[in-house]
Amino acid sequence: MRKKSSGPVAPVAPVRPAGTGVRAPGPAASGAAHGDWLTLGRDGRLSLYAPTDGGLLRWTESTPGGADWTGPHLVPGAGLTHLTVVQGADSYVHFLGRRERTGADGTRRVDVVHAIQYQTGLAVTDWRSLGNPHPDREQGLLLGPPVGAVAADGSVHVFARGAHGGLVLRREAPNGKWRTWEELQGAGISPWPAPVALSGGRIEVCADAETGVFVWRQLEAGGDFTGPRGFALRAAPGTVAGVETGPEQATFFWTDADHGTAASWRAGGWPTPLGGSPAKRPYATLRTAIDGYDCLVLAHRDPDGHAVFGVGGAGDEGNGLWWYALTEPCEGTPALARDGHGRVVLALITPDGTPRLARQEPGEGLTLGPWSTL
Repeated sequence: MRKKSSGPVAPVAPVRPAGTGVRAPGPAASGAAHGDWLTLGRDGRLSLYAPTDGGLLRWTESTPGGADWTGPHLVPGAGLTHLTVVQGADSYVHFLGRRERTGADGTRRVDVVHAIQYQTGLAVTDWRSLGNPHPDREQGLLLGPPVGAVAADGSVHVFARGAHGGLVLRREAPNGKWRTWEELQGAGISPWPAPVALSGGRIEVCADAETGVFVWRQLEAGGDFTGPRGFALRAAPGTVAGVETGPEQATFFWTDADHGTAASWRAGGWPTPLGGSPAKRPYATLRTAIDGYDCLVLAHRDPDGHAVFGVGGAGDEGNGLWWYALTEPCEGTPALARDGHGRVVLALITPDGTPRLARQEPGEGLTLGPWSTL
């Protein structure tokens, strides 16, 4: 663990030993979803989502911050190869999937699908196809998994790597109808661009690429995207994530390809080394108050397959992060959220497809309590 030299956050205490938890019979997750797959509803209850064969699974807290959960509840969705979860300020949860189907003639076709959950624990809408930006079927097969962001006005923005290696976008118009696909250019980007919805209504997107890092920005809420602007930076492929660390200020995080440790970066500056072990997927990010300070929590899966998290001041990454490696094995990127009592919750999917989570305990700093199995 690399200790920070100063700052508001107390050292991260070890997590209590995990319980033996045995998963109840039923469908298992096939891994972790991308994005915000642990969400807090308007009623103060958490929901956890994970992909499974034939759709997605949902677990829901019975009471805000309580130990009991219902689920898993299966939301059918045939042919999903990837699942991304994103939540807006209105608390609606959006599901984005890359769907691949084989027709009667044996040809494969790919499209992007979208569904919504409006209230915690209630029904999910039917999947709606958003199509494919490439009319040519063979090019359409090369479409990357969708990622998303929900603007302050509730409009959903869906981004993906196109067949030619650039960024494509489909988004809702102010009247709620979907615009046509837009080509935002770029080349050689990774399959996991990182959009950030800012509180003022704008969206910024960062993606690592073969030649460095690209950034696309809206100059005003609902406007067109400028860019891409390229930066000669060395981000490890597929590790970029982002969060708003100050008013209208997007900060992006990735694993430095040269040094193998986490780094933070804001346009106009240089990457700040954060230490820690390397990630191979995007970081989970959470901005929250700890001990009255504006803090940032990061989490990822380390090279040994275990969950890792770090804590530091939001917008003050140069002061260092506290890192702690957990003993819990996980698949994909863990998830971070606050529960109905404001406690930090870290969730993960074990290699056998079981969701587990640990919550912040009372006291200074960020200490996680015992693990529970859903």
